[in-house]
Amino acid sequence: MNANERKFVLPPRARAGLIAIALFGLLGPNGVFIYYALFRSSDLLTSLQNPVTIAFVAEAFVVMALLAVFLAHRPLGKWGWKPFVVLSLLGGLGFSVPALVVLNSERG
Repeated sequence: MNANERKFVLPPRARAGLIAIALFGLLGPNGVFIYYALFRSSDLLTSLQNPVTIAFVAEAFVVMALLAVFLAHRPLGKWGWKPFVVLSLLGGLGFSVPALVVLNSERG
């Protein structure tokens, strides 16, 4: 094990809860985005012209970058900052944070 890798054990209920949160993040808010991107792209483009939408998107990218820097310096385990960024881009922060914790943990 690398000195930077931390191993931690998640109890079954905590693991199940994090998986449920990750699935909600992937299928809930991100599912709405994917639906609009695939089937109602004109509505999505209209919403992206709203300054409030742009502010939320910008904040999500800033938070993702800050968490990626943190994970680069203090990795949770084998899965580091690069997979975190990929997971964030695929499913948002509500998916990537709990998914990364589950991926880096051992079953309890």
